[in-house]
Amino acid sequence: MNLIEKRLAKPLFELPGVKCNVLNLVVLLTVCLFAVPVTGQADDSMTVITTPEQTDAIDIGTGPLPGAKVQEAWHSQYGSRFARNVTLATLTPFLPEPANASGAAVIVAPGGGFRTLSMENEGWNVARALARQGIAAFVLKYRLNQTPSEMAAFKRAMDEMFSNTGHKAPQLEPEQMRAQLAVQLEDSNAAFALIRRRAAEWKIDPDRIGMLGFSAGAMLTMATALTGDEAKPAFIANIYGPITTVTVPADAPPLFVALAADDPFFASSQFSLIESWQAARKPVEFHFYEQGGHGFGMYPKQTTSTGWFNAFVSWLTMHGMLKRTE
Repeated sequence: MNLIEKRLAKPLFELPGVKCNVLNLVVLLTVCLFAVPVTGQADDSMTVITTPEQTDAIDIGTGPLPGAKVQEAWHSQYGSRFARNVTLATLTPFLPEPANASGAAVIVAPGGGFRTLSMENEGWNVARALARQGIAAFVLKYRLNQTPSEMAAFKRAMDEMFSNTGHKAPQLEPEQMRAQLAVQLEDSNAAFALIRRRAAEWKIDPDRIGMLGFSAGAMLTMATALTGDEAKPAFIANIYGPITTVTVPADAPPLFVALAADDPFFASSQFSLIESWQAARKPVEFHFYEQGGHGFGMYPKQTTSTGWFNAFVSWLTMHGMLKRTE
C-alpha cells in the first residue's frame, strides 16, 4: 500500500458496521461515472484512444505523482474523452475574446472518482462555453490515483469496486479532506497561484477567480475552499457533488450547487451542505432539478438539468463577477 492509499484508507467517521472514508467516496464517485448511463444516445463501453494533443496545457509545477508506475492513458465513453493515471498536473487555458473579456476566471475540475477525468464533457466543453461568456476558464487536469494500465484489468478493477460500494456518503470535514486529498489539493492550490501570477498577462482580476467542479471535482472544489488560506476562491460551484454537512469557515465564498432529484448517489443527502452555508449566513444558491441523473455536465439531454450552465452564469452576474472593468 503506497502513501496515497494509506491516506485514503483512514476513516473519516464510523457507522455501525461501516467505515466511511474518502476512499469510500472515491469508489462511490467512480461508480457514478461508470455505472450510470449519463446520456441515452451514446455508447457506454470504454475504448482505448490515442492521447490527444494538449499543446496549450501548462505544467503547474507540482511534480510527478509520488510512487507512480503507470503512465497517463485515455479512453472514450459516452461519446466523450477521458484521461486516467494522470501523473503530472496541468492547466489548460480557454481565454475569451479580448473585447468580450470580463476579467473573471474559473478553474474547472472534471470528475471521475479520482481515478479518471471526464476531460471533454466536464472540462473542455465547459471551459469553451465559459469563454464565450467572457470568462477566462482553466481546465485542471489533476493527478489521480493509479489504476491498471490494461483496459481489461481496469474494467475488472472497476467492477470489483462497484460490488463493494456502500450507499452512505461520508462527512466532508476540512481536516480529513486536507489529509486524504493532499495530492489533489496541492494541484488545485498551485493552479490558483499560477493564474494569479499571470493575471496581468491573461487580463484577469486576481480577486475574481473561482472554481467549478463536477462530482469528484466538486469534492475537490469544496476541499480547496474549506481547507486553508492558499487558494481563496472568490466563488465556488458544486455540480452533482457531495452535499453532506461541512464546517463553514468565516470567510467562505458564495456557493452555487446543482443536483438532479434522480441522482442515485447524492440526491438523498438531506441538503446538509446548503443548510450549513445558510446557517453560517453565507451566500448559497441551490438548483434541484427534477431529472438529469448523475454526470449530465454539458451533454445534450431532454431534461431541465441542462439549464445549470445558464443559471451559473446568471448567478455570477448577480454577484458582480462579470462586471467588465477597463
